[in-house]
Amino acid sequence: MSTSPAIVTVAITGSQPQKADNPAVPITPEEQIESTHAAYEAGAALVHVHARTNDGRPSSDPALFGRFLGGVRRYCPEMIVQFSTGGRGRGANERGSAIPLKPEMASLATGSVNFATSVYENDPALIDELAQAMIEYDVKPEVEVFDLAMLYNARRLADRGLLKEPAHVQFVLGIPGALPARRKVLEFLVDELGEVMPGATWTAAGIGRHQLTVNHWAAELGGHLRTGLEDNIRASKDRLADSNAELVCLAVDVLESYGRRPATAAEARKILGLPAATMTA
Repeated sequence: MSTSPAIVTVAITGSQPQKADNPAVPITPEEQIESTHAAYEAGAALVHVHARTNDGRPSSDPALFGRFLGGVRRYCPEMIVQFSTGGRGRGANERGSAIPLKPEMASLATGSVNFATSVYENDPALIDELAQAMIEYDVKPEVEVFDLAMLYNARRLADRGLLKEPAHVQFVLGIPGALPARRKVLEFLVDELGEVMPGATWTAAGIGRHQLTVNHWAAELGGHLRTGLEDNIRASKDRLADSNAELVCLAVDVLESYGRRPATAAEARKILGLPAATMTA
């Protein structure tokens, strides 16, 4: 059992959940900033964000990402901001549009995969383009592994100079058509990561009802945790989550049950090899 601090990532919005699903889902930049601040106070050190239009549709507008980034840097100046470059509801040519704003991190899916009844497309040319942009603007990728081949694709990116090491990888479990939420699967992935990308750090995310279960597995196996309304809108089987902060509190409780604690934002930066935050008055 690991006793090391764990980074708690909060995925606040996603591209799919709507207020009709849970009124706590933050849509506007102002709502997202407020929700992130509360999650930060609850123990999250890293925030993963998707921009939305006022009516809830996914957006690639750099102005929306910029308003969010500015707000978080004002109210949570040490917190790590990670922009999504995910493609659900956005055109391929738009997905890297906010990288020039230089968040600390951005997501990078390294292959295509079935998502239930649809296909999440990430063709090789797009992956290269996004990876190159992250190098150009000094943005650390979080490699999103939805299926096993994506781990080996990340190795090939690193071999070609398109992914700096040590890498950070997120294993996403529980999406129908992709990796199942099974502990043996996560254990295999973690073992393979050590072989394929030595020195890499990792987070595990469980989708929907699997969120808390995967939090337990990651805590026990020495990894980092992801939670938030993007992945799961419920605090329990019978109740919607009141906020992203409530889900962060549940993740912190999981860590404490394994003798661990949430990493501070400053600690998270050291773990991920990111520079210290620049504090402004």
